[in-house]
Amino acid sequence: MRVLKIDDLPEKPMDTATAIDGWTGGAVKRTRQELITDGQSDNFRCNVVNFSAGATTGWHAHDSDQILVVIAGRGIVANETEQREITVGDVVHIKAGERHWHGAKAETTLSHITVTVSGATSKH
Repeated sequence: MRVLKIDDLPEKPMDTATAIDGWTGGAVKRTRQELITDGQSDNFRCNVVNFSAGATTGWHAHDSDQILVVIAGRGIVANETEQREITVGDVVHIKAGERHWHGAKAETTLSHITVTVSGATSKH
């Protein structure tokens, strides 16, 4: 058994974030706090992803289902047919292969926990 405190975990920089449509606020970024990494579980990978204001993932799809649990701020999650606002306490289930994006709204940051299958990959 492991017990972690999110506030104690280092924030590691991630690759370039995509700005939301119409963003004029300058550079956007994301960081990751690793909760369960590949090799620590036979089944799951789990991270906290922190988005600066206006930062998103850009369009992508995973080869496994993905679960997002919003823990701070407000954001947007979208697929090819709908776009929804998400806020603290929301849980999003994205099916394997579903093309989507998610990230912070322009006026606020966003942090969510992401859960995928260990070893899962994504395509942009």
